[in-house]
Amino acid sequence: MLPKRTEFFELLAAHSERVLAGANAMLRLVTSLGVSKQDVAALIEEINMNEASAEQIKAALLTMLHKSFVTPLNRDQVYALTMDIDNVMDAVQDVAQAVSIYNISESNTESHELASMTVDACMRLTRAIVSLKERERSQETVNLCVEIERIEEKAVAVIYRAIKSLFATEGDEAAALRAMRMRQFYALQEKVLRASKKSAQTVEEILLQNA
Repeated sequence: MLPKRTEFFELLAAHSERVLAGANAMLRLVTSLGVSKQDVAALIEEINMNEASAEQIKAALLTMLHKSFVTPLNRDQVYALTMDIDNVMDAVQDVAQAVSIYNISESNTESHELASMTVDACMRLTRAIVSLKERERSQETVNLCVEIERIEEKAVAVIYRAIKSLFATEGDEAAALRAMRMRQFYALQEKVLRASKKSAQTVEEILLQNA
């Protein structure tokens, strides 16, 4: 690899840790739907706070990238990974905001399963980014990225099952509107997992280019 600047790796890890914290809050948010409105409101705020913290870390990364003459990775790679991580955090926040926008007042098995998958994917992403700075751990990093991609692939089947269930039986207009809202909610949850997969693919590209 190119000469190391540990600050870059530390900030990338901190950035992904904010995303993981947001994903954990999102899982608790989904679990709280239909149980406690106060918890729901508090968890939405927690996710917003993690997003704000992630934005500060992103700004610090981009500033350092602009000012540094030597970077541990190609500048485009650092920028791409920073923005990919940011996209995951934004997608998590979109899920939280959708709870209010679409008046999602209850949870179900599929929604909870998707939220749990998100935590698993974000946990692996954080571990992959932490190990990225150590070349001897490259195989471990690759394995984590592959696991993230498999989680996203499994999520597609969950989404299909969830949507099929929504439209399995006919109902009144209120039921149809609820089905449309939940379909959009599932789509936003899927977006988080797609963004996680994209981040993992960027990490894999970095490993290949610096092998």
